[in-house]
Amino acid sequence: MTSKRPNTKGRVGSGPEPVTAGRPSVLFVCVHNAGRSQMAAGFLAALAGNAVEVRSAGSLPADTVNPAAVEAMREVGIDIAHQHPKVLTTDTVEASDVVVTMGCGDACLIFPGKTYLDWELDDPAGKGVEAVRPIRDDIRGRVQALLEQLLDNSPPVGRPGQQPTTAT
Repeated sequence: MTSKRPNTKGRVGSGPEPVTAGRPSVLFVCVHNAGRSQMAAGFLAALAGNAVEVRSAGSLPADTVNPAAVEAMREVGIDIAHQHPKVLTTDTVEASDVVVTMGCGDACLIFPGKTYLDWELDDPAGKGVEAVRPIRDDIRGRVQALLEQLLDNSPPVGRPGQQPTTAT
């Protein structure tokens, strides 16, 4: 059964069940799947290699990935130019262990047993590469922390004072 994503900011969840078979999977979701979620997916894929399955999607995907996001990622040696925005589907959410939302609001669906993190990040849409760099760097730090927790099989946590929500 699916429902609209509730406001989970500040709510404490019990954390995900440990991933016992295969590798963990993470889905990054933002509205257009053209900036934040593409950068996050690029970082996680580059840092995790084959240890984590990486997905990204958007509730209203754009036609192309934001050129400023592509350039900002190229500056740190990660090429996301070949990526294309993808629509968020129930199958994609159901196939993911951790769903990281980045400003998609009520368009993000919740499913029991999934861990949800809500990362409040500025939207790089319409911004130049100078303005995208700090967003990129913020995303890199969050992805590195998430990866450490996934590889340690620890429950992912949000920013200080913000805990994940596990749908029941």
